[in-house]
Amino acid sequence: MQLSRRYSLLLGVLVVGHAVLAQSPPQRGIAVIMAEGSAASSMSSEKLALIFKRKRNFWDNGDRIQPVNLPPAHPLRRAFSQQVLGRSPEELDDYWRDMYFHGVLPPFVLASEEAVMRFVATTPGAIGYVSACTPDHRVAVVLRLDEGPGCARQSQ
Repeated sequence: MQLSRRYSLLLGVLVVGHAVLAQSPPQRGIAVIMAEGSAASSMSSEKLALIFKRKRNFWDNGDRIQPVNLPPAHPLRRAFSQQVLGRSPEELDDYWRDMYFHGVLPPFVLASEEAVMRFVATTPGAIGYVSACTPDHRVAVVLRLDEGPGCARQSQ
C-alpha cells in the first residue's frame, strides 16, 4: 500500500508539473524557421503576419508558402500570435471563420515543436516557429522574436 501511495503522489506531481509548464510563457524567445537552403534568408514581422494570415501565399520564386502553427493552447503559439498577429489564437477565430467563407484555410497545426521542425525541413515552402533553442542543422532561422535568456545547449 505504501508503494502505491508513492506512485500516486509521483503521478500527481507529474500531472501538476505538466499543467504548470503548459501555462508558463516561453523563456527563450521564438525562432521562425524554414528549411536549410530556402530562398528566404531573412524575414520581417510584417511579412510574417501576412504569411500567417494567409494574405501572402507564394514566395518570390513562385513556391507555395506552407505556414505551420502549434496548437492554440501551446504557450509558444500564444506568444507568437500576440507578437506577430497582435491577437491571441482565440481572438483570431472570427478572422478564420470569415476567411473560410472566402475559401482560405488557416495554417496547418502540428502537435509539437519537433513535428514543426520535421515538417519545415522536408516540405518545400514551409515556414514555422519553435523555441529559440530548438533549431538544429535541418532548418535555418530567418527571424528571432522575443529574445530572452541565452540557450543552454545540451551535448548529445
